[in-house]
Amino acid sequence: MSKELNSIVKAWEATVRKSAGNKKRTNSLFTPMSVAHVDDDENGSGGTIHVEKILPNGDFYTGQCADNLPNGQGKYLWTDGCMYVGQWSKGNIQGKGRFSWPSGATYEGNFKGGFMDGKGTYIGFSGDTYKGSWVMNFKHGEGKENFPNGDYYEGEWRKGLQDGHGRYQWKNGNHYIGHWKSGMFYGNGTMMWNNGNRYDGCWELGFPKGNGTFRWADGSFYVGVWSKEQKEQSGTYYPAGSQSGNMDWDPQEVFSEALEECKLCPCEKVTIFPSDKTLHLPEGDLLQQSRKGNDGSGRPRFTSADGRLSNYSVDSDGSGGRRSREGSESLGRLPLDASARARKPPPLRLKTPKRQGVTIAKGHKNYELMLNLQLGIRHSVGRPAPSASLDLKSSAFDPKEKVWTKFPPEGSKHTPPHQSCEFRWKDYCPVVFRALRKLFKVDPADYMLSICGNDALRELSSPGKSGSFFYLTNDDRYMIKTMKKSETKVFLRMLPAYYNHVRSFENTLVAKFYGLHCVRLTGAAQKKVRFVIMGNLFCSEYAVHRRFDLKGSSLGRTTDKPESEIEPTTTLKDLDLNYMFRLQKTWFQEFCRQVVRDCDFLEQERIMDYSMLVGLHFRQTASYRGGDLDNLGDPRWAPIQLGINMPARAEVTVRSSVGETPQLVGEPTGEMYDIIIFFGIIDILQDYDISKKLEHAYKSIHYDPTSISAVDPRLYSRRFRDFIFKVFVEDNC
Repeated sequence: MSKELNSIVKAWEATVRKSAGNKKRTNSLFTPMSVAHVDDDENGSGGTIHVEKILPNGDFYTGQCADNLPNGQGKYLWTDGCMYVGQWSKGNIQGKGRFSWPSGATYEGNFKGGFMDGKGTYIGFSGDTYKGSWVMNFKHGEGKENFPNGDYYEGEWRKGLQDGHGRYQWKNGNHYIGHWKSGMFYGNGTMMWNNGNRYDGCWELGFPKGNGTFRWADGSFYVGVWSKEQKEQSGTYYPAGSQSGNMDWDPQEVFSEALEECKLCPCEKVTIFPSDKTLHLPEGDLLQQSRKGNDGSGRPRFTSADGRLSNYSVDSDGSGGRRSREGSESLGRLPLDASARARKPPPLRLKTPKRQGVTIAKGHKNYELMLNLQLGIRHSVGRPAPSASLDLKSSAFDPKEKVWTKFPPEGSKHTPPHQSCEFRWKDYCPVVFRALRKLFKVDPADYMLSICGNDALRELSSPGKSGSFFYLTNDDRYMIKTMKKSETKVFLRMLPAYYNHVRSFENTLVAKFYGLHCVRLTGAAQKKVRFVIMGNLFCSEYAVHRRFDLKGSSLGRTTDKPESEIEPTTTLKDLDLNYMFRLQKTWFQEFCRQVVRDCDFLEQERIMDYSMLVGLHFRQTASYRGGDLDNLGDPRWAPIQLGINMPARAEVTVRSSVGETPQLVGEPTGEMYDIIIFFGIIDILQDYDISKKLEHAYKSIHYDPTSISAVDPRLYSRRFRDFIFKVFVEDNC
């Protein structure tokens, strides 16, 4: 223990002995034992003093204090032996500091809102050391961990586990380099043993799974499909210096022997986080501070001297209202103006979002189609190919640039054996879509595992208006939509322009496409199923409570459902919309620029009938996909970008019933909800063909031509923009 800490502890113990018989509770949090100096704080609201104080429960604080709260440099010692030394802000552990545990473990680095957050080093009680990035108490980002047994891992982390690309080095010289998921080998990777042997290929749950090659130091190798289940494995062994293969070697030896010596050392668990520690404040002072309006400053929870949790503030009317921990300093939090505070909207009664779709299990009518799709994707993505360049030749966009592959059940030289019927698989413009996946920062291994892993796809309950069927991957990251032949032609025609557009504008709102394929079943029917793979806009840590499909037209643009029947998965339409969405100034400006760019692109490609898909997460609720992250005050597991995880406000609107034509955008009421909003432009594969021209002509006879969806692309683009810029507005607060 350092001399400095010893002196603090001795002073603390002496004060405890001196005041042991005094049971009287004071009215002040910090009654200074010594005052070193008084400074004016930067806000001019008070002074900063230096204090040393034993708190009512026995905790000890020494350091700077302002407005009755630790502020500046200070040290806090809890009675259980935990200690923090470093920077404070209004009672919050904030800035650089050092936290130590009674076990001897320490963390030194950056803190935000009481959380280990930023760059920092953790040294565990058993000797393991992690140095790298942290988010909300978890290793998250780039970092290196040295384990007590001599192993180390260096690479990407997510929520405290190895996730992404990284290298694990064993003390004996074995090492793995490749992709990880939730602390296990998952995706493409290479295992190299100290005897010169190596495996290159796919992994799942820590074991080889899928296409892979095992090589020996003498040059011999085994190529095939790998699985821990021997019946699912097949391949060929090639001795060194020979092109003929045999099966003298059992590949299961890799699972039973070679990998047995490659066990991962577990990461040390933190017993209690710094953000779990509370300052013990006399209850009377807490209420006094709350009346001053300081309880929303983002400081940590406080407990009264008897240990009861005090999470309440006193409103101006004297009533006690529960205060959440997402204070005004929370990420993206928008302050409410006086009128909004005066007109609080009623609390929403939202249903708990349920998982969409029906799992395609064995016996489902589309079970074989799903297997065919997964086999095809695994083949397409896993096939060796040169590194994708973003500078593509015009020939890559040729609609005739397609690859047919036959998949017999017994397998072939290029395809594995499978349990489905025989089919043929087509990849459209594979070089282009490989480049698009790279452009959209989609990892090939993660992409393949999301679609082709052990988990089945889910089919949405009913086809869309176009008759297309939709499927979701189990992790909700990707949506698969069946395509008409006409839509496929439109997509291939506009593919060069689409590629150039999304490459030019990183924040484009148009749907992201990752692959275009076709399955042709063998037999008399020769049935063809074309489908496109695209990103799921609503894949997030946040649950989506409301979703809207907005076009800017009124004819038929309502669901006609009572409020009691509206589910979080119900897609509402233009005439169901009862909100305006207020975006922060910088986001709103970028939003306007991007909507204009995207609409110009779609107009030039003669596309119409597209929609702005909008999803809302209301922050007053506590329903989240990955836990109650919002109550932690800083949910950054998914980065904010235009249209994704954006903090905003939804202002309630009311429509006027005057006139025959329904009012598209209602009048604002001043009632505001804090939201997380998602939005993007979807259904961009409908051109203004002869059928749409006939639809426009027919409906124009019976209805107001401006109210129908099927209109000329120029008119559609102008009307869509005008409508969207009335629904999305700048937040001036």
